[in-house]
Amino acid sequence: MKNIFIEEREIKKPKLYHALISLLGLVAVMVIGIVIFGADPHIPMFIGVIIASIMAMVLGYKWSDIEGMMIDGISKAMQSVLILAIVGMMIGAWLLSGTIPTMIYYGLKLLSPKVFLIATVLICSITSLATGTSWGTMGTMGLALIGIGAGLGMPVGPTAGAVISGAYFGDKMSPLSDTTNLAPAMAGTDVFTHVKYMLKPTLIAYTIALVFFGVYGFTHAASGTVDDSQAVIIMDGIKNSFNVNPLLLLPPLIVILAIALKIPAIPGITLGFIAAAILAPIFQPGVSFDNILDASLNGFVCETEIESLNSLLSSGGLLSMAFSILMVLIAMMYGGIMEGSGQMETIINALLKVVRGPAALIGATEVTAFFANAVMAEQYISILIPGRMFAPAYREKGIHPKSLSNALESAGTVTSCLIPWNTCGVFIATTLKITTAQYAPWAVFNYTMPLITFLLAFAGITATKMTAEEQAKADAGELV
Repeated sequence: MKNIFIEEREIKKPKLYHALISLLGLVAVMVIGIVIFGADPHIPMFIGVIIASIMAMVLGYKWSDIEGMMIDGISKAMQSVLILAIVGMMIGAWLLSGTIPTMIYYGLKLLSPKVFLIATVLICSITSLATGTSWGTMGTMGLALIGIGAGLGMPVGPTAGAVISGAYFGDKMSPLSDTTNLAPAMAGTDVFTHVKYMLKPTLIAYTIALVFFGVYGFTHAASGTVDDSQAVIIMDGIKNSFNVNPLLLLPPLIVILAIALKIPAIPGITLGFIAAAILAPIFQPGVSFDNILDASLNGFVCETEIESLNSLLSSGGLLSMAFSILMVLIAMMYGGIMEGSGQMETIINALLKVVRGPAALIGATEVTAFFANAVMAEQYISILIPGRMFAPAYREKGIHPKSLSNALESAGTVTSCLIPWNTCGVFIATTLKITTAQYAPWAVFNYTMPLITFLLAFAGITATKMTAEEQAKADAGELV
């Protein structure tokens, strides 16, 4: 009896239908698992790995070859895995030290009745930048601001749109965000290069959102005093539980400085972690080395009488990143098989026959990411799968991988909330008690971001060519 796992067979070049079976098989499993049964994406993704493995065996590859492809795929994401792990530890330390509570406290001070919607965008931006999570921001600060907006007489749609715009801006730009780390890992660049490259298009879309909410807010603001009692409660809770001090803003400033000085991501983020660990026992009474170790591993647990504050500030820790890290590893197993067996190349070649020029490639990336959000209903997948699919095409055309990572975030991260059945859309509808149809027209940042990125691609601003040295590094599989 032949052993198909180890026997030598002729390896066939994959046809388009081979690759589509692997890709559409994954899509089908994702839709069934996530949309219909509400499962997390990990196991459906692993079933996709099985489908891709079977197709690779049909093409003639031995199991040892397929295993090597999976390991090779995982190895390409190891820097991202290490960064995610360190970011988890850093968030725990930043919460324990009072760094994140201090950032949120000063953010809430920006609240002004005359510029409520602009203040809402800014507060949610600061909170999301500080925590790296749009969900945590919307579920806490966002929920409080929805209540404040109701007291002001502001329609719920614009208020929710301001909350979502700010939350996703911070999520997109924060080095603490898992999506901000996933996108460059899939593209083949580092997180600091990615964040710096996103600045110009993101700030344009952000400015458009601020102007829109400023004009609308001044035009429709209700008379009287805003009931900002919920914001005051959160601020008082922070003051009663933490020592708030401007010096606690040093850790994020150190990380920002590291980005500016082009210090590699891992040591740059580690410096932010060390700074918070040093400041924690200085500013927060009773904090010991044991507390620092525990918060870095298990995360920080906030225990006050204010439930919304506890929810916002109970986070972080190495173990909190297990969900994202495991998702990356399984997705890279799939990507490794698709790339190593030539199935990815077959799909890309078919797409490139109708895609001409860098701007068209950026547009195709964004459309694919949006399609992944709609079909597979999971934000992570909209970054992971298109990232692995298009990375070879960007290298072949000599386009810098930071252009790919920017396109992935511009469409994958920010459009997830615009799909009612996407996990992000479901979360917002459940948490803010508002339908997608009510808030989507007002999520200005989220639908202008992919348009700005696509338009700027024609000017070469979001579609940058690699230098000869960068091309050589990319061809060698190194980060650019």
